[in-house]
Amino acid sequence: MTRRLGRGGLVCCALVAAAVLLGACGSSGSTQATGAAKSTCEQVNAVLGNGPDPGADPVGYAEAQILPLRQIKTSDKDLKRAIDDLASAYQQFLRTNGGSAATHAVRRAAANVNAICPGAAS
Repeated sequence: MTRRLGRGGLVCCALVAAAVLLGACGSSGSTQATGAAKSTCEQVNAVLGNGPDPGADPVGYAEAQILPLRQIKTSDKDLKRAIDDLASAYQQFLRTNGGSAATHAVRRAAANVNAICPGAAS
């Protein structure tokens, strides 16, 4: 016993399929700050906007960011991890006096922060 879908059934199936595809697109890996995390992003912006000029003194800039970044509190686990990773990358940058691997670690960590707080770690 097979049953054929009428025109309404096909339209319904198409709408459900479209909704599933759109939902999958909306759940990509990049997360932007919402709610309470926006306040934390403002703190990150403030911290990274202070200190020595990163172009003139990159090691001094890194050193100036470590403690203030570590003092930022948030309940957003992804954002907290991104901030902690950036602070650790800056610490590695300081320890190696701007070594190549540390430079890459800072870029990667900054990109992760920027994925949640666009432009914060520019």
